[in-house]
Amino acid sequence: MAAPKAAIIGVLGQDGGYLAQLLLNKGYEVHGTSRAPERVGSSPLQALGLHRQVRLHAMMPTDFSSVLPFLQQVGADEIYNLSGQSSVASSFRQPLETFASITTATMNFLECIRLLGSGVRYYNASSSEMFGNTPTPADEATPFRPRSPYATAKAAAHHAVANYREAYGLRACSGILFNHESPFRPEQFVTRKVVCAARRIAAGYPERLSLGNVEIHRDWGWAEEYVESMWRMLQQETLEDFVIATGHTHSLWEFVEGVFAGLNLRAREHVDLEPHLRRPSDIAYSAANPAKAKGALGWEATSDLPQVIDKLLAAPAAA
Repeated sequence: MAAPKAAIIGVLGQDGGYLAQLLLNKGYEVHGTSRAPERVGSSPLQALGLHRQVRLHAMMPTDFSSVLPFLQQVGADEIYNLSGQSSVASSFRQPLETFASITTATMNFLECIRLLGSGVRYYNASSSEMFGNTPTPADEATPFRPRSPYATAKAAAHHAVANYREAYGLRACSGILFNHESPFRPEQFVTRKVVCAARRIAAGYPERLSLGNVEIHRDWGWAEEYVESMWRMLQQETLEDFVIATGHTHSLWEFVEGVFAGLNLRAREHVDLEPHLRRPSDIAYSAANPAKAKGALGWEATSDLPQVIDKLLAAPAAA
């Protein structure tokens, strides 16, 4: 019996590396795409020792004429679309590029799958940012109120997936993942910025950590756990959308204090709050209700904020 084939779009990112590891361990033939596959040497795929096991392809998700031949060539049973501009802060500076990389790319995949009629299963990476503020924990029925170009693009892509599933019977779903971290986050993400700066300060460098609004609240989990939920979604007989989160919300300041305390430092002695680092609009409170995932997928996060901090600090500094 032939091994199942999976295509991971955006395989060189944090989630792409962990998902490739998961699928290879399950016996999949894994194909991965990147706009610049030569970057593999500095990717999580390389760090995880998987770069020789994943078949890399150059592909531009925003170009229909690039997506179609790739799908025809690979003939994947499962497609995981993890690509697109992923920084909320950057989306305010580059809104058009953000929309194209997320919304246009998603439409290209949906149209190609519809035209090919292959019955492939398609996973779309949605985001908790689509909900906006959620003082009441958000579930799959919570309305979207996006507060950034990134979140607006993700919401449009999410609705497109649901539309193609309902209108054309595509086997497609979206995972609405709340914040999930690992050592593979770029330093433009605040969690990675905090950890890297705290480590340098602990090593004796005369550095200050500058942050914007530290009173925002988020649900933080561990990325390696979250990719398991993606795979489980595509194994369901009827594909549905799921909220993926820990169900516990903490402030950014709690995260900062936890990181510095883990290095025997007092955060208040090393952190400056800078008004110019605040976003034009931000989510004050983000909370999730992942009960559906636990009940239908048998998936539940095992790492809450303290465990996430411990794992980030335990990882090699150069990761």
